[in-house]
Amino acid sequence: MNQSVILTVVGSDRPGLTRAIADAVFAAGGNWLESHLSRLGGKYVGSVLVELPADRLGELEAAARAIDAVGLNVAIVPSAAADERRGQPFGIEIVGQDRPGIVREVTTVLAGLDVNIEDFTTAIEDSAWSGAPLFRANAKLLVPAGVSTDQVREALERISGEIMVDFTVRPETA
Repeated sequence: MNQSVILTVVGSDRPGLTRAIADAVFAAGGNWLESHLSRLGGKYVGSVLVELPADRLGELEAAARAIDAVGLNVAIVPSAAADERRGQPFGIEIVGQDRPGIVREVTTVLAGLDVNIEDFTTAIEDSAWSGAPLFRANAKLLVPAGVSTDQVREALERISGEIMVDFTVRPETA
């Protein structure tokens, strides 16, 4: 019987780390299903969803410990059972002059509407005109039944002037 696990990884960035993780997954008879891997704060960070035979989890753990020995911290946790979340997929892009509290304000509004954040990516970049730090975020959301995407848009627009950002909304596919 197969089971799904999530590997979380953090370590000093160097060539070959993704290959080392892929080797560990393959050696344990696993199948690499999904991943989010990146360089963040000068470190290699990410998560990998793996499916493998339940009786080979020990092999994956041993292979992960071997990766740790070369400077990568790997944790393995069981994935959650597939859920049947329902709702309207919805996407937003946020752009504005960087300042503390933008993420807090946006997530407060979304949580208040019971909107689930399915994917959230942020970055700071230099403004093309002034060179000042510019905050940019993209989010994939799941809007619950009983809440319209217009309500989400209006709630975000109400705080846009306060936190000095622009929101762009877009339909998403599930």
